[in-house]
Order: sequence, then C-alpha cells, then structure tokens
Amino acid sequence: MNFMSKIKRLFLNKEFIFFIIIGGINTINGVIFSYIYSSLLNENLAFILGYISGLIISYLLNSCITFKEKLSFVKFIKFGVSYIPNFIIQNIVVVIAFNILALHKLIAYSLAAIIGIPVTFILLKVFAFKK
Repeated sequence: MNFMSKIKRLFLNKEFIFFIIIGGINTINGVIFSYIYSSLLNENLAFILGYISGLIISYLLNSCITFKEKLSFVKFIKFGVSYIPNFIIQNIVVVIAFNILALHKLIAYSLAAIIGIPVTFILLKVFAFKK
C-alpha cells in the first residue's frame, strides 16, 4: 500500500469524521471556557484552563462515540498525554496571536483551537485508544 493510500485509509473513515465533529464541539467548548475564564484571569492562563475543561469533555465524547471505549483513568491519562503536542502548538498560537499580533482574544483562541487536528487524531488512535 502506497503512502497516499495509507493517508486516505487513516483519515477517510467514520472514526475521523466523529473525531472532527467532536473536535468542533471541543473547539467551541474550549473557546467559550477560555473566554469565560478570561473575565477572571489573564488571557494566557484562561486559555490553559479552557483547554483543560474542553479536554475533559473531549475525552468523554471521544471515548463513548469515536473510539467506543470504556472510560478508565489510564485511558484518560493517555488521552491527556496525546494532547500535549496539540496543547504546545495551540499555546504558541495564542501567545503569538494575542500577545504579539494583538488579535482579539476570541480570535486568538479560535485560531489556536483549529491547529493540530491530524497529529492529535493519530496520537489518540495509536496511543490512547489502541485496541
């Protein structure tokens, strides 16, 4: 199987479609939570707490809907670890978009939320929810 066939097989399936839908829900959750937290905290800390809040909801939805796995503490930890690269990328985007480019915080949070989808999906599939 050539490289393009492997890519299509990995991303053109029901799991990835559910992951994208749940990612959209998670994006909205993360942005809303970050925005709410930003009324009490600085924007960068608010983003971190919003990200964590969205991550908990994302774990629940991805476990039950995308990968059809039972909830467990070990899988939650693996899920969280799988999101570390995505978190680093998103945090850098918030710092650049908000602190350097002076974009509105809602725009910065939204831009950050759409970064890293393919990397996160692969890490979840092969690490957190590996069957």
